[in-house]
This record gives sequence, C-alpha cells and structure tokens, in this order.
Amino acid sequence: MKKTLTRWIQDAWYNDMYVSVLLAPFSLIYVDIIRLRRFLYRKGLLKSVRLAVPVIVVGNITVGGTGKTPLVIWMANFLQQQGFNPGVISRGYGGQNSEQPRLVTAQTSAAEVGDEAVLIREKAQVPVAVCVKRAVAGQFLIDHENCDILISDDGLQHYALQRNLEIAVIDGERRFGNGYCLPAGPLREPVERLREVDLAIVNGQKQEDFEYAMRFVGSTAVNLQTAAVKPLSDFKAQSCHAVAGIGNPQRFFQLLRQHGLNIKPHAFPDHYPFAAEDLDFNDRQPVLMTEKDAVKCRAFATNNVWAVPIQAKPDSNFIQQLKQRLNLK
Repeated sequence: MKKTLTRWIQDAWYNDMYVSVLLAPFSLIYVDIIRLRRFLYRKGLLKSVRLAVPVIVVGNITVGGTGKTPLVIWMANFLQQQGFNPGVISRGYGGQNSEQPRLVTAQTSAAEVGDEAVLIREKAQVPVAVCVKRAVAGQFLIDHENCDILISDDGLQHYALQRNLEIAVIDGERRFGNGYCLPAGPLREPVERLREVDLAIVNGQKQEDFEYAMRFVGSTAVNLQTAAVKPLSDFKAQSCHAVAGIGNPQRFFQLLRQHGLNIKPHAFPDHYPFAAEDLDFNDRQPVLMTEKDAVKCRAFATNNVWAVPIQAKPDSNFIQQLKQRLNLK
C-alpha cells in the first residue's frame, strides 16, 4: 500500500536519513522540556498521585511498538499465579480518550477504548480500565474491582502517576534508531533513561548487561468467523496475505516466514482503523493478521481471515528479578 507520512518519518528515524539531522536542533529543545518536566514532578511543583496499591509501569522510551502489550498480558497472568488480583490501566490509545474511567467489557469495541485495551482484557482475563488520567483509571479498579496491584500499559513518561516498579521494553531489532529524541528520532526520552528503570527487557537479543531477553512464540492461527484453530504449517501449501497494523510490522512478517509460509505482506500504520475493503485482495487466499488487528476486524471478517496468537516468554533471569522486586519467593 502507499506509504503514509508516519511510516516515512519512522523510516527516516531508523535509517538515519538527512531529515533527522535537519531536525536535530528541535530535539535539543524537546530534551530540555522533558527534563524540566521531570524536575517539576520531583520537586512537587506538578501534581503526582500515589495510589494505595503497587503500580507496575510497562512502557518504552521509543515511539511505536516494542512488544509491551504481550508482556503486559504475561505480567497479568504471572501476578494472578502469585495470588494477586491484578488490574490493567491504559490511556486507551486509538479510542475515544475519555476523561472518565471506563471498564472494558466483552461488549466494548476497540473504537471506544483502543485495540490494546480490548486485547489485554480478552487475553489476560483481568479487569481493564481506560482513562486519559491513569491515576483515575487505577482508583476506579481499586474501588470497583478490588484490585490489589495495577499494571500500567505504557505510561513510562506519565509522571502524574507514581509507580513502584518500572519496566522498559526495547525492540531488539530496531533498538533506538538514529539515537535522536523527537522529532528528529524515535526516542521519547534519552537512552540513559534506561539506567533508571528497574528492569529493561528486550524483544529479541539483548546487547547490554542490564538488559533481559524476551521472545515471542506463536504457531497457530484462529479463524475470525468460526474460531477454528489450525497450525501455521497448514498454510504452507499456498500463498497467504499477511496484514499488520502495528509499530513494527516486519516482526510479524518474519514470524510467518520462519514457519515456512509464502506471504504477501501488507503493512498498515500502527492502530490502523481497518475496514472491510482493507482485507479484500480480490482472491480467496488466506489472510493472516496480528491479534491486535483482529479485534478491529471481527465484525466484517470473511471465513478466510485468521489471527495469529503470540505469547511473550521472558527469560528466567527476568522472572527471578521481578520476584525479588515484588518480594516474592
């Protein structure tokens, strides 16, 4: 499909094109602003809320997808296994951005609360609330769902909510692009911010001593109409369309190729609002897509559209460190 402005800018960030150098002076201004903002929060000149239960922030320092949503789902399941009653709070990116907290239910659409919130609620089966003010969403889950620990999906830079644990997710392939902060590069904060978080986990191969590794696994496809499940190997006999509207579509395409599939890739912008015509390729070849995209396509998907579930698998060292920080045995 035609490359969007957003995708073109991201290509510039990760390929270090001349446009990034031209925008570098604006990045310096941006860095000064975010440092001033953090200083004001530390001094109490900007209001920051501490909730009555522990808050774990799972975020990143780059614009675009790093794989944090599968980790949030893993984290929710892990905390349940440890005896907690976790809840997830989110800004609801791609939704209606309400200033009132909204509980995500089985009937809630991605158009209302964003695709990530819907997917987390479905996969983790824990209470999920969205609000532009994450502290308000968190208080809502404490009051109405009796949650005793909260996971913030994204929000590493949302200093209006105090946190007990910070986890930063890094894209192991793209890393930090050209190393510039916005708008010249993909960084929301300078790379040295990673030295301040409690745990830094890499979606792929780690490169630094303080990082932990995580991999994604997925070997099946689920039909959006019938919920039938098939191994990905069943799709080897024919060409398939691969659809991804995520931060790094190439990672999804690579997963399918690793399973031996012959795919025709179709990359869409992150959080893309799919319509029926986006999946009409004038043939009957199977269409494989990410689960995050699938939650927006069920209402109009034909019987040749399949979602590919993936699971996050953090390494054992990460799990050990997480238990220590949560005072678990």
